[in-house]
Amino acid sequence: MSSTSDSTDESTGHGTGDSTGGNPPGVVERAFQAALYDTADATLDRGASLLAADPAADAELARRGAEFVAALWRRGWQPADVVRIVRRELDGVHVVLVAESIRAHARDDRPRGRRWAAQLAELPAGTTPPGDRFSHATAVLELYRLLLRLPKLEPLQEQQQQQQQQQGREREREHARARGPHGTSSRPSDHSRMLTRIRALLAKAEATGFPEEAEALTAKAQELMARHSVDEALLDAQAPDPDAPGACRIGVEPPYEQAKAVLLDAVADANHCKAVWNEPFAFSTVVGFEADLEVVELLYTSLLVQAQSAMARAEAAQRAGGRKRTKTFRQSFLAAYAHRIGARLGEITVAAETRVTADLLPVLASREVAVNAATDRMFPETVSTRLRGVTDEAGWTEGAEAADRARVQSRPRLP
Repeated sequence: MSSTSDSTDESTGHGTGDSTGGNPPGVVERAFQAALYDTADATLDRGASLLAADPAADAELARRGAEFVAALWRRGWQPADVVRIVRRELDGVHVVLVAESIRAHARDDRPRGRRWAAQLAELPAGTTPPGDRFSHATAVLELYRLLLRLPKLEPLQEQQQQQQQQQGREREREHARARGPHGTSSRPSDHSRMLTRIRALLAKAEATGFPEEAEALTAKAQELMARHSVDEALLDAQAPDPDAPGACRIGVEPPYEQAKAVLLDAVADANHCKAVWNEPFAFSTVVGFEADLEVVELLYTSLLVQAQSAMARAEAAQRAGGRKRTKTFRQSFLAAYAHRIGARLGEITVAAETRVTADLLPVLASREVAVNAATDRMFPETVSTRLRGVTDEAGWTEGAEAADRARVQSRPRLP
């Protein structure tokens, strides 16, 4: 079962600024004083009324939104985290508003790396719908009230540092190629080609209507992931200064979030990573080396799609037999699916690693130690959570069978 971590540190300061030079506070500041530091609806209405009556305050109000976003980045949040929590706690109009604030801040922000740029590119599109000024001001204040109260999160590795490490790794690959045959096993372009092959296998697994074929394709994708991880470990062994483990956050959202967290934990473990679940904010932090983090994201997303398809088929069969299925069926199904998929992925990884040379085994062990140490530094206090709601025997059986249908075919020896 994946560990859990609560992030409960309160942010310091309100982040709205004070009037200076003895001048009375402006409209935006008075609206914030009325609406942001009290949860009563009446105070929210007073603040919205002030803003609605003064169109000249709109630019300042938008600028304050970008300031709230900047404060969140300092407290460890990232774009996808903010969108996720706003979508869960508020409404669609608030999601559009926060996306606008994030984009506004990004125009003047420093570069933060590939993963951050991908999150910016995936921000929800659209603009706020036209409406009366009071409703718009109310939505803005509701959003800012939420952003203000978000706590600190565990900081992830700086994206610029990751970029520098990746550049160093690419230089080392060039040197490794010149040193001999081991260096030719994973050129920079090989990394992209491997991920393309893995994505293609998983896309086929998601698209097929045959469960056995989906399982076989997923098993092949995990085999490639395991081989890719070993190749990366070999390069690290040759490099004078190998990368330190990094981390990323992956959404684990309702419904059935416990079972999904177990599935992500299983995928992470099979790929030499550690996952720590933050239930209140609907994500898990995955710690590992960058190449492994990439494949964990790919495989977890694909397995969720496959699990949903398998569960829909199982429910259809149950209904055809005259039996109604409930939330407990789905929870039990996904829990069993996660448990069995984890076992199968682990078998594939172990089989791949038994074929590596003896001199590489200490490298794999040292990488595991590094990941564990990085996880302990980020999360010095974690607790285990007992899986709840697994009470439907039919759901458990169907979920286990969905994960068990395909045989794991024999795999070629690692080069």
